[in-house]
Amino acid sequence: MEQKVIDISESLATLILELAEMRKTIDLQHAEICSLNRNVGKLLKENKALKKRLEKYEKPSKDSGNSSTPPSKEPLKSEVERRTKSLREKTGRPVGGQKGHEGTTRKTVDTPDVIENVSSNYCKECGRDLSDIEGELDHVTQEVDLPPVMPVYRERRFYKKVCTCGCCNRDYSPRKRGGNQITFGKNIRAIATYLSVVQCIPYERLQSLFSDMFHLSISQGTLVNIVRDMMEKSKPAIALIERLLKESPVVGLDESGCYTNGKLNWSWIAQTTYLTLVFRGAGRGAKVLEDRFGDALKSMTAVTDRHSAYFAIDFLANQVCLAHLLRNLEYLNDIDKKQTWAKEVQALLREAIHERNQRPADIIPKQSWLERLDELLKKNLDTLRKEFNELKRGILKCRDHIFNFLENPAIPSDNNASERGIRKLKVKQKISGCFRSETGADAFHALHSITDTAWKNDQSPLNALLALI
Repeated sequence: MEQKVIDISESLATLILELAEMRKTIDLQHAEICSLNRNVGKLLKENKALKKRLEKYEKPSKDSGNSSTPPSKEPLKSEVERRTKSLREKTGRPVGGQKGHEGTTRKTVDTPDVIENVSSNYCKECGRDLSDIEGELDHVTQEVDLPPVMPVYRERRFYKKVCTCGCCNRDYSPRKRGGNQITFGKNIRAIATYLSVVQCIPYERLQSLFSDMFHLSISQGTLVNIVRDMMEKSKPAIALIERLLKESPVVGLDESGCYTNGKLNWSWIAQTTYLTLVFRGAGRGAKVLEDRFGDALKSMTAVTDRHSAYFAIDFLANQVCLAHLLRNLEYLNDIDKKQTWAKEVQALLREAIHERNQRPADIIPKQSWLERLDELLKKNLDTLRKEFNELKRGILKCRDHIFNFLENPAIPSDNNASERGIRKLKVKQKISGCFRSETGADAFHALHSITDTAWKNDQSPLNALLALI
């Protein structure tokens, strides 16, 4: 009996030791599991970050054809494809002028400025002198050329006349004290402004152009002063354009970044079919337009993109640019070529645009088009990539502003005219880098407004600048 008790004690001791070893093992395994869990969390986080970094390589790149990315910022491959591949669908017709198309050619003038007789002086076979033989007219051609450009110095003499009553009469402004006796005429001033604003030639190259082509030495400082003086003379015309815009029922609006003296400003455009007003603002918010146009905004229908600032303004109505939406939908097609939702929305928008083009003067009720759009927006897109739901939410926000152009023939379906009007500033900025002063930026904006308005009215931009002087 005593032996058995001893065996039980030994067994218990052994069990206690084994339990201690098991507990130790369990603690080690628990610590290892905790460490693995922490590592798994880190790996999941790292995996998520790596997936996000790889998205830009897996997703199609954004360019000017499938997004609002400007051509200057799109990838080189996309730019090459855009410049070498037409987006138009093939019609099957032969390349070049179509049958029945009336061609145009330059016609000869009845009274040429110079007549030049061309004939042989010597026989090419025997070498005889042919100057005494009267030639027979073979054929006539005309050549258009420019005369050698030389500056014309015009001396202007001002005479004052003293009346018998003692009054001194001058039909001219008195000469400014300290002013130069030699000034530049209106043609030089208009051409300098035209080349700077319309053709976007920098002042250094403009100085070289005047020297090489016109044999005229003009400093860059003088060119700057000419453009600034033209800005001052354009103020009455700018005020008229602004007043006419405030009275316009439909106005296209857009904005774009503008670097001035190293700081980011914003170039704004307000335009119609016949008017263009471009101006510089410190910000991109609604306050810029409210300060410029005031209560006139309440009577305008604004044609814009989906920038939130435009929907914070109390416009009479809004029209969202369908060209922007079509590009965004094209990007979704590039992401997932098997889905049909983006293609169906695209087809609906294009059908609405085609309907307006077929019936340009009719009032087309938009309710049926909204109902068709609502059916597409009700579809569940959770199985697709997140970009689909993001665009769907964006369309829902502006749903009431998509088909307004159908009920009002004066409203365009896109805002491309505003983008074309403001593109000149991007070209200027791309050439020169930025505007070096606020005055220079404001001068370019004002004079571009004048020349673009003239162009829209089938007038010469150069003649419009001449009219300011």
